[in-house]
Amino acid sequence: PRQPRLRARQPPAVIPVFDLDGTLVDSDEALVAPFVALGVARDDITFGHVLADECRRLGIALDEYLAAYDSAAAQPFPGVEDLLAGIDRWAVCSNKHPSSGVAELARLGWTPELALFSDAFDGPRQLGPVLARLALDPSDVVFIGDTAHDRSCAQVAGATFALAGWNPRAVAEPGDVVLHHPSDLAPLLA
Repeated sequence: PRQPRLRARQPPAVIPVFDLDGTLVDSDEALVAPFVALGVARDDITFGHVLADECRRLGIALDEYLAAYDSAAAQPFPGVEDLLAGIDRWAVCSNKHPSSGVAELARLGWTPELALFSDAFDGPRQLGPVLARLALDPSDVVFIGDTAHDRSCAQVAGATFALAGWNPRAVAEPGDVVLHHPSDLAPLLA
């Protein structure tokens, strides 16, 4: 009898690029705790910024913040680990400080093809350096994030944006592709 042909696993047509904080990991409390410990009122803290800029805005020394940050406090959102385990090729593009970003990826055992943090950008995070390093066109990626800055980052680069709607803090705008669970990403990668 004839043996069935085995199909080679095809790489996804679209490569996911993820924001880290608030998208892959539920990090709100981990990000807020150092500011609060250093005397900042919780209501004064906002998300989605370059850490150095937020520290400067709040009058906190970056080194003091980093010393108070617990890189083991942020945990993956439910479903994220299964999502990442099923993706061969993915990247991280984050405003997170590189010391804590690298530590969190290592602790979680996550190995994206590329992870760029705040030190890789001239100012706020941009998709351009990710696209250049991976030799991708904007149409080759979907950027998944949880903030207005994430949405803008995708739009400026000409990439598709998907809102990490599994984060209860994420606010959809008209035209957003909203992912209610990490498993909702699969159709966008086909």
